[in-house]
Amino acid sequence: MEYFSKTDIGRKREVNQDYVFATDQPVGNIPNLLIVADGMGGHKAGDYASKYTTETVVDTLKNTAITGPKAMFEEAIKLANTRIIEKAASDVNLEGMGTTLVVATVIEHTLYFANVGDSRLYVVGEEIKQLSKDHSLVEEMVRLGGIKEDEAKHHPDKNIITRAIGAKDDVEMDFFEYRLVPGEIVLMCTDGLSNMVEDEDVLRIIKGSRDLPEAVNRLIEQANKNGGKDNIGIVLADPLSDEEKSL
Repeated sequence: MEYFSKTDIGRKREVNQDYVFATDQPVGNIPNLLIVADGMGGHKAGDYASKYTTETVVDTLKNTAITGPKAMFEEAIKLANTRIIEKAASDVNLEGMGTTLVVATVIEHTLYFANVGDSRLYVVGEEIKQLSKDHSLVEEMVRLGGIKEDEAKHHPDKNIITRAIGAKDDVEMDFFEYRLVPGEIVLMCTDGLSNMVEDEDVLRIIKGSRDLPEAVNRLIEQANKNGGKDNIGIVLADPLSDEEKSL
């Protein structure tokens, strides 16, 4: 697996509340691990929430006796949710904090991932496909037929999310499986990218870049060029890169 991850504060925010993690090495019973989190809360609370949640997930996966991506992710996410709520209750400066989360692993040819909130996971091949489902008010309106998909992109309530780590005692994740083919790239990102750069431009930049670091840096540059209204967090991975080289 080849991968590259990076966050950027953007052009409007004073604090970077995005946090990313990526490794191609085993984390407990998981052979590799990719995480993107977008924190929310007061001046320090959001960046604490995203970092602490990511660290809790990594630590839980490292030490669990459970096997199977779904059960492992569920245990890690529930524990992270509990700890964020406890921390928020114990420190007035952290009150009301929370974070989105996307966590993924690739086992052989299958991508397994879970998400809470509106940070996203895409697969990029000949086209770009969003595999995650946003847990947002606007996405719920789309699903219920209240608004059309193209209206959702610029809806004034777009940033209102319906699920987050730390929001409620009982957190609910969505879990997905996807069969990868060699050449497909996994893109995980916060809304600082997805709200600022159109999918077609994301596809063009990734396909037109020499390698993953160049692609990530160009995506961040484009998000900032388009306004940089939020922090930008990106993990880009080519999970089957070893197979591509042997073809």
